[in-house]
Amino acid sequence: MLKEKATLEASVGSFEKALRGLDDAQTLLELSAEMNDPASAKEAEDSLGAVEADIARLELARMLSGEQDRSYCFMDINAGAGGTDSMDWAAMLMRMYTRYCEQRGWKVEINDAQEGEEAGFKNVSLRIEGEYAYGYLKAEVGVHRLVRISPFDANARRQTAFASVDVYPEVDDSIQIDIPEKDIELKFIRGGGAGGQKVNKTSSTAQLRHLPTGIIITCQTERSQSANKDMAFKILRGRLYELEMKKREAERDAAEAQKKDISFGSQIRSYVLAPYRMVKDLRTGVETGNVDAVLDGELESFVTAQLMGVKNPNRTAAE
Repeated sequence: MLKEKATLEASVGSFEKALRGLDDAQTLLELSAEMNDPASAKEAEDSLGAVEADIARLELARMLSGEQDRSYCFMDINAGAGGTDSMDWAAMLMRMYTRYCEQRGWKVEINDAQEGEEAGFKNVSLRIEGEYAYGYLKAEVGVHRLVRISPFDANARRQTAFASVDVYPEVDDSIQIDIPEKDIELKFIRGGGAGGQKVNKTSSTAQLRHLPTGIIITCQTERSQSANKDMAFKILRGRLYELEMKKREAERDAAEAQKKDISFGSQIRSYVLAPYRMVKDLRTGVETGNVDAVLDGELESFVTAQLMGVKNPNRTAAE
């Protein structure tokens, strides 16, 4: 609760800071017009740069407001088409993301890795510990393509390799089933049956209705109202747990359905080292010729553009 309060206060403070900066710039601009003072007008214009930066940070924070965005995360990198080059590419991507995380002060651990026969990894799983790790790194989910002169080709030919990146949040598997009293309708009824001594002739059968879901639990196997009530609640908790698991499974299935083959035509970003040098994100259009910096973890412009919803209108599958 205290952490959430501090987060909300920081968000409000950032908004008020940007608003004050905008008001100050507007006031200074109005005064410069009244006094015909070009120097003050220039000062007002320069101050807007800082205001724009504050607003950009606020907008990014808004895009990182998902339920799990603050969570630590896991990252899976899998080699795709390209043979040994793709396995080496998976290792290069692992290094790139490790550097990116280190720059942000996040901790990276290798959870699991299957090494390639000659180089790199067939697949590697990382655990990344840092605030908003999932929120930022979810922008990297997809297929990444590398084009270069292959160090594994005796004829030094240009080769294309692919690897996929998947990111998912670290969540606590111990689900706390909180059932507010207002969500429960409990009554005791006379048990029924086929007759004979097994019929419950007292009103000890517990019937529990969970109002949000409509689940009804009836328990008459115990001897007392209290025991039947306790058993009904235990069954209800199990039912609610099952519902939560099915919901999570449906969300995972929806995410899996969006994945594509790790090969041509499915990449989100291309890293070209030959015959020219260029990294280009095919979703947003962000590109740079400084390939070495990108492979050394300089990913901020790519991540931010994707989180901000920048779209590349010229994207084609052939890129």
